[in-house]
Amino acid sequence: MTVEDVKREDHGPALMLTNEAVVRAALEADVKVVAAYPGSPTSEILDTFSEVLTHFGDFRMHVAINEKVALETVAGASMAGMRSFTSMKSVGMNVASDSMLSMAYTGLRAGCVCLIADDPHAHSSQSEQDGRYFGEAAYVPMIEPSTAQEAYDMVKWAFEVSERYRTLVIVRTTTRVNHQRGMVRLGDLKRTPFKRKRWADVRDSYFTVGAVARELKARLLEKVKRIREEFEESEFNRVDEGEGDVGIITAGVCYLHVKEAMRNLGVSLPVLKIGTLYPLPERKIADFLKRVSTVIVVEELSPFLETRITALAKDANPSVRIIGKRSGHFPEMLEYNVPIVERVLAGVLGRETSVDYDAVLERAKRAKEGVLPDRAPIFCPGCPHRGTLWAFRQALTRLKIRDKIVFNNDIGCYSMAFLPPNNFSDSMLAMGASVGLSAGMEMALEDKVIAMVGDSTLYHAALPGIVNLIHHNSNVTLFVLDNSVTAMTGQQPNPNSTYDAGHTPARKINMERFFEALGADSVTIIDPYETRECVKPIMEAIQRPGFNVIISRRECALYGDREKKKRGEKIVPSVNDKEVCRNIYACIREFYCPAIVIDESDRKMVIQQDLCDGCLECRQVCPVDAPRRMEVRQ
Repeated sequence: MTVEDVKREDHGPALMLTNEAVVRAALEADVKVVAAYPGSPTSEILDTFSEVLTHFGDFRMHVAINEKVALETVAGASMAGMRSFTSMKSVGMNVASDSMLSMAYTGLRAGCVCLIADDPHAHSSQSEQDGRYFGEAAYVPMIEPSTAQEAYDMVKWAFEVSERYRTLVIVRTTTRVNHQRGMVRLGDLKRTPFKRKRWADVRDSYFTVGAVARELKARLLEKVKRIREEFEESEFNRVDEGEGDVGIITAGVCYLHVKEAMRNLGVSLPVLKIGTLYPLPERKIADFLKRVSTVIVVEELSPFLETRITALAKDANPSVRIIGKRSGHFPEMLEYNVPIVERVLAGVLGRETSVDYDAVLERAKRAKEGVLPDRAPIFCPGCPHRGTLWAFRQALTRLKIRDKIVFNNDIGCYSMAFLPPNNFSDSMLAMGASVGLSAGMEMALEDKVIAMVGDSTLYHAALPGIVNLIHHNSNVTLFVLDNSVTAMTGQQPNPNSTYDAGHTPARKINMERFFEALGADSVTIIDPYETRECVKPIMEAIQRPGFNVIISRRECALYGDREKKKRGEKIVPSVNDKEVCRNIYACIREFYCPAIVIDESDRKMVIQQDLCDGCLECRQVCPVDAPRRMEVRQ
């Protein structure tokens, strides 16, 4: 990812990732405070802001411990008179929504924009959540772009709307919008110096409870009425004229699918593209419904638009035929694409699709079944989690309790513990949920309860659950995988890192002292690269009564390798000593390192030099210590 176009002083066209275009737009809007927690598909927004932080030097930024803190941070900056921005995936808004609904009542001061991204198909999420309901639930305006250019334009407009109505504005995206590239015409980058303000100059009332809340609710409803009038005239709600009495209403990336599907079919239908999800442009929708006999609603996930369009049709055009999810034409899950949309349009219009998509899918299915093997996700070469989980398996086997434990997993790279060769995970719901679930299971089960979190997840959401376990004298063993960064989303910093956004210095939290201060019964620190030596302390910790913590400490391999390269250090890969190797294949069967393959000529293990980072974890599981570092062998 390059950010040179984000830093450009001139204006003109630039090929940008949508997430980069969002950052550029916020910078052009003179944003002064940014806070976010990483989560795909929005992580590049945080990364880009972080990368340009020192270049501009005129805004401040936190990589927050979770989305609630991030939203509260930017809301506080807005209350203090500074434009602010945050981004998160939609499950992150679940965490932040408590404060979000209240700040809708109190209002804000300076422009405050929050981008939330849904993940249809659950590419990197626990669920296919539909975040469009947040705007309506909170009475907070929500807008949705289709392209990188539109995202850029909408973010700049969102700051204006936010200040005009003193409200948070949500920009809703989806994975295919965040991760598309397109041409963006940049505007002037007019930054102003960062200058702290005096509370006396910006002071206002930001509390809500009881009678105050009731008064604020009435004001909020009046505010929504004014916003609705502006949104009715917004250029982001537009009709693409076409022929016939069959029309299409759509939004977001589905608009692009619709345009391409019509081009494939050689038709031009009238299309109403919705850009303001809340408040909806009801008059514009009603006018569109009056001119058609059939309307096709194209939207991913829930029938959010379809439900509201159906209600509007009752008065606008009761006889209109509505094609959507409720009619059975579109699925209520997964991502949409051109074939899905084209097949529905072709069916309604009585045409043939431009391609026999069923035949294409059948050929792909046959090719996969006959040629392509299943490839489960695995840890990176040198990942410390591989050694931790191997030692955990050995400990359970030696204690003979593999079938007498319940293992609650959490969100992070280590979520892959349910895959071979580990094959264990009894639950995995949400950030920090492993700890909360363990409290209930510990009371209800006679089995040993074990939970696992990463360092980022620990600070994001697990701390209240940990305090709860310790306070109630719970008999739970907690693994904390301390790899120094939030690895799964791109090695962003967290409170366990020595730096923050822009690689500025930050205070690292002393994790073991933290647990000791809370009253954990024991804290054991292991090094997963010394894999064999980890088995015994894990066994001891599991057998101890009470709340016991095992901290597995070794930095993320990708992060560590990157830091070595910055320091000019060589990464020395390992080799397999074929004279020592006895074809036992423990490294293959038990470790699943992608750097290890089998030489077809002699069936000996071979370490791929371009992948290996020389961690020698594989030597720890080899009964004859066949792997060696290259420099040792030389």
